[in-house]
Amino acid sequence: MKIKRKEYYVSVVASISRVLYVGFTDSLLLRTGQHRRGVYENTFSKKYKTYRLVYWEIFKNTDDAFQRERQLKKNRREKKINLIQQKNPKWIDYYYHLVKLYKQGIIFLMSQVWVG
Repeated sequence: MKIKRKEYYVSVVASISRVLYVGFTDSLLLRTGQHRRGVYENTFSKKYKTYRLVYWEIFKNTDDAFQRERQLKKNRREKKINLIQQKNPKWIDYYYHLVKLYKQGIIFLMSQVWVG
């Protein structure tokens, strides 16, 4: 039997020079892809080329995710860097890992995760 559940993500994307952008979405793969393609004109992410997915957290409801996004955005840069380095010390771009999972049918574009 398959069970569908909705998830929400707070993510940090970074440029090559480690400019950071914190965001909130219900579709991590889709949103990270938008950052990579620079689909929105005149945005921070496009200007500073912050498209490398270096960190994310998963939440079951929008309120928790939104609160966490606000918290991270208020944090000083060094605290964000420490958070990233705890989970991703090499600053690996996880976007391609997500694409691979999508192609394997493990995750879906609108973050519908199926288990069973």
